[in-house]
Amino acid sequence: MMDLQKLMDLAVAVSHQAAEQIMTIYQQDDFNVRLKSDDSPVTQADILAHHLISEKLQQGSDNIPVLSEESTEIGWHERQNWHTYWLIDPLDGTKEFVDRNGEFTINIALIHNGEAVMGVVAAPALKEVYMAAKGIGAFKKSDNQPTIPIHVRSVPLVDGHHKFTVVIGRRTYSKSVDNLYSRLASYEKVALGSALKICRIAEGQADLYPRFGKISEWDTAAAQCVLECAGGQLTDMQLSPIRYNTKDSLLNPDFIAFGDRKIIETIKL
Repeated sequence: MMDLQKLMDLAVAVSHQAAEQIMTIYQQDDFNVRLKSDDSPVTQADILAHHLISEKLQQGSDNIPVLSEESTEIGWHERQNWHTYWLIDPLDGTKEFVDRNGEFTINIALIHNGEAVMGVVAAPALKEVYMAAKGIGAFKKSDNQPTIPIHVRSVPLVDGHHKFTVVIGRRTYSKSVDNLYSRLASYEKVALGSALKICRIAEGQADLYPRFGKISEWDTAAAQCVLECAGGQLTDMQLSPIRYNTKDSLLNPDFIAFGDRKIIETIKL
């Protein structure tokens, strides 16, 4: 039986170490940015954080295997036999990092039998850490403040009507998203980078985040655990929870993250 509290504490401690390393580079003039084969940027911070997180997690968890955005050479033939593994994005939102807007995160999830059972999302520049584990709950720690439990909210009423706060990516646009938003009577959009979009729903600051198009498993796993432990859901468009390591591809299907269940009744997926 896994000790999820112990593993969550480990992941939080490792995220702090990685955050220090990332912020040292963030304060430099040159990030040493290069493009990967898919034209996405990668920096020295991505690579150094990948190595630190991978090594520390394995050392502290009896060598549970690690799958990282920066270790995709691990093929399906090997990982299809993994029942438990760490799934990490050492720097989610590299474009936000390069733009210096602070909206990047460290994502660390523990996957067991296809489910994200523990998740830590740290935002080094914002000095925020979200953490959650199944059977334990979801929590947030901001800078030097005490750790507090978090929970999704009911959609607020404004002048007798539900007003939705929807989070959107800074660089993603889809007619499918606009079509979905058109079903909401009243809403406001908030643009955010990285896994922060899902975490804002988990802590009751937003209500809905639909995503159409390519996004990888390491982008969502940790935040999905935080959201689910806070009372929300992250599902595909058929309302089945997103699962992990079930196929060769590491891409997620289109999905929707939400807090209040009445959202689904409103948009009629």
